[in-house]
Amino acid sequence: MRPLTARRAANRQGGFTLLEVLAALVVLGFVVAGLSQGLRFGLRAMERQERLSVQRGDVEAVDRLLRRLVTHMDPGTSRDPSGLTGGGGRLAFVTQLADAGLELGTGAAEVSLGTEGKSLVLLWRPVRHVVSLGAMAPSRRVSLIEGVERLEVRYWGADGNAAPAWRDAWQGPVLPLLVRIRLVFSAGPERRWPDIVAGPARPRPWS
Repeated sequence: MRPLTARRAANRQGGFTLLEVLAALVVLGFVVAGLSQGLRFGLRAMERQERLSVQRGDVEAVDRLLRRLVTHMDPGTSRDPSGLTGGGGRLAFVTQLADAGLELGTGAAEVSLGTEGKSLVLLWRPVRHVVSLGAMAPSRRVSLIEGVERLEVRYWGADGNAAPAWRDAWQGPVLPLLVRIRLVFSAGPERRWPDIVAGPARPRPWS
């Protein structure tokens, strides 16, 4: 009769014991669970990154559009002032449009920027320099971006003899030196955008 140690060595050469198989299954279960958890985390991270990329692209397009509209504000003349009217949450002025893929067309237009619900909305209509006896053209509405809680606009310039400063409202024959537009989103802290600061660049005619 072979010794006990010899029989154990023979059994080990023939295969794994039940305890070893159970231990291997437990370890495999932990590995599979870890891989599954990591895969779910990776998919959630990819979805969030994709959502933020889409949102960022939308805001970048709006940023470029608003900067261009402000830069091309009509400065007006002494006989025909600029007509800019601005408050804390709405801005109306005359500017030059250029086709920016938002069905805005081209040419001089009266534009008004504000919020409706949770949407940043631009109203615009062409400017006719020839007086018409007919009705004015109706304004066209373009929704620029969704999820906007509010719009904050401030104006840098001098009021009479006062020194230039940031102001909450603007109305007068002369354009402000700078316009600062802030979009406050309602989608939480993950969606933010730096203030849009631009200044009118068109020179004012002498007449």
